[in-house]
Amino acid sequence: MNDTGTNFVNCYEDVSRSDAYATLEFANTYYLAYRDLPAIISENVVGTKALDFGCGTGRSTRFLRKLGFNVTGVDVSEDMLRIARSLDPSGDYHLVPGDNLDEFEAGAFDLVLSAFTFDNIPGATKTRIFRDLGKLLTPNGTMVSVVSSPEIYTHDWASFTTKDFPENAAARSGDVVRIVVTDHQDRRPVEDIMWTDESYRAVYREASLQAIQVVKPLATGDEPYGWVNETKIAPWVIYVLRRAM
Repeated sequence: MNDTGTNFVNCYEDVSRSDAYATLEFANTYYLAYRDLPAIISENVVGTKALDFGCGTGRSTRFLRKLGFNVTGVDVSEDMLRIARSLDPSGDYHLVPGDNLDEFEAGAFDLVLSAFTFDNIPGATKTRIFRDLGKLLTPNGTMVSVVSSPEIYTHDWASFTTKDFPENAAARSGDVVRIVVTDHQDRRPVEDIMWTDESYRAVYREASLQAIQVVKPLATGDEPYGWVNETKIAPWVIYVLRRAM
């Protein structure tokens, strides 16, 4: 397993990219990332205090609020948070430089959601952050982490294209991979870190977390979207995590 370490630059910390991401809705391939979350959360979460880790421009934060949660959104990008606050003036958004979560009390949250955040966090840092997030959960709290499947980087989708990056097929866990989002106007490649299920489970063990459920959402074909591979290959993986006993 490779690890890009501290030299990896998070390409989402960019003004133009922040503006583009603010236009994303729950459509196309992104629809599958969120479709099952209400049921997953209802089945696994008791309580209403939630942390949206890596909230970006606030899409997931607003999503959780509509589910009835009292949500705090955190992110490392001030550009993303600027837009989140403009779209959601009553929201609770915090800048966490270096993903430092020390301002929050241990055991403060019933739910921690991370949607796509760990796609661009290097391996050693993944472990540290998951451990820190686990400490923020109540004793019976639940973490839900939505990540890109390795297959997302080797196929085309309703919301993404990888056709210009055949080198992705040779990527090992921890390698940088490239993908283009086609749902907004910024067509610059995004650089992510490919991470396998085996590698995620190793990180969870090191962070004293355990996966109690894993969901790989597929499209049914009945949705009003122009699916490409979504009916037969899952673009996302949803991990439901608890603190290890």
